[in-house]
Amino acid sequence: MLAWAATCVDRAARVVSVRALHAGEGPWLLRVSSVEVVLRAPTSRIDNDMIATNVAALLMAERHSLPAPRLLGGTLIAGVPVSLETVVPGASGWPARVGVDRLRAAGAAIARVHRISLTPSDLLPWRARPIAVDDFALDRRLGRMPTTPLLAHADALVQGAVPGPSVFVHGDVWPGNMMSSGALIDWKTAGVGHPGVDLGELRKQAFLAHGNDAPRFVLEGWERASDTRATDVPYWDAVAALNTRTECDPPEHTPRRDEFLRAAVARL
Repeated sequence: MLAWAATCVDRAARVVSVRALHAGEGPWLLRVSSVEVVLRAPTSRIDNDMIATNVAALLMAERHSLPAPRLLGGTLIAGVPVSLETVVPGASGWPARVGVDRLRAAGAAIARVHRISLTPSDLLPWRARPIAVDDFALDRRLGRMPTTPLLAHADALVQGAVPGPSVFVHGDVWPGNMMSSGALIDWKTAGVGHPGVDLGELRKQAFLAHGNDAPRFVLEGWERASDTRATDVPYWDAVAALNTRTECDPPEHTPRRDEFLRAAVARL
């Protein structure tokens, strides 16, 4: 796998260092000669389909000149899908005190993705919620996870899809996937859906990290970049809040998630 990665950079190159980027697992940051690249392959939390979706999403991003990693290669090694991509400039995450401009820029970043109208496909499937590989609301309905009166009430209110455009969505917009350069990384749960899939998740993340006003600035950035008003914002806020474990990790996010969800329910 490492030999293949090296040849994607240069036939004469070799891998000189490897660093796991997630709890001792992939993706992995490789230094190939003097170039840094990211290698992706299945792990305990990433399956074959996610690797394939990430490849398809990076190709779509490049086709539309979106700020994102560029795909250097993809192949099967002993039946296992692997891919290699560039490292984008900038740092991920938000500072402890984030400015209004940064929040608006985050909203604008996902708005650029949503300009791309798409129909679902095998590699970029329909996404009815953020991080669609998880469905914690369904887990609660089936009794696989405890619930609360608030979560059960909100879940009942959002049953049934809302109409809207069918666009390219990133699927997992949180500060760790948003670079200071404006690029988005980690497209393994990308697909096609309503813009609210990303907008609701980003508003939730902003609220958890930075409080009551932060979601408003994210929305302002999205609407300015889109030159349109967002639709069904409370619905998508609720969908994002519901796709969390009953007890959040970290635990201090649980009451804040509930506060965000109550505000959404009050406007449904």
